[in-house]
Amino acid sequence: MNTTQTLSGSHLRAYNAIFQHPVSHNLEWRNVRELFNHIAEVVEQPNGNLKVTRNGQTMVLHTPRTKDVASVEELMELRHFLQRSEAAPAGAPAGDPNWLVVIDHREARVYSSEANGSEPVRIMPHEPSAFFRHAHNSKDFARGKEKPDPNSFFEPVAAALKGAGRILVFGAGTGTSSEMELFVAWLGQHRPLVAARVVGSVVVDENHLSEAQLLSKAREFFAGPPAA
Repeated sequence: MNTTQTLSGSHLRAYNAIFQHPVSHNLEWRNVRELFNHIAEVVEQPNGNLKVTRNGQTMVLHTPRTKDVASVEELMELRHFLQRSEAAPAGAPAGDPNWLVVIDHREARVYSSEANGSEPVRIMPHEPSAFFRHAHNSKDFARGKEKPDPNSFFEPVAAALKGAGRILVFGAGTGTSSEMELFVAWLGQHRPLVAARVVGSVVVDENHLSEAQLLSKAREFFAGPPAA
């Protein structure tokens, strides 16, 4: 079951704020603690830090320096803990999950499973009027260079993939017109550990495929060709 189906009120608002894009800058630590008290086991350590345990996963929340979650790094740590501690659906196979990224110039959808019913994390450029602009020089693209600011889009997508298992990327277009190809090239230069987990990039007509059809295509890819 997805966590959001069991939350309401301030707990749901705090959970959604952790996954908000662009990132929230007014998420209070008090609300984070109340959320974790509700969905996890929280033990206060002698030094004031909090040990949080959920579905066999553990993290330590350090004593906050401000009343709000002050940095993107802190927020991403919360987000990744919630993602990796989500209970697996009944009958789900053990081991690293297969992840799917569906990306174009408007948004990226990151699925932590290719199973039916998966809820994606949606990531958009910080300003809708300033979609990610890439160099259209083929030599720059071949060297993995983009400009002016990769952090406006690709960085949050890469951060959402921290701890992922095998990663499949879906997108439309080819060359410098393909956000998918630009993203994969950017990963190779800036996030090689994440890039090493990318097992394929596939051109799809995402605008004419339902979410269920995209996930079905991903399952077929991960299953591999049928045995001869």
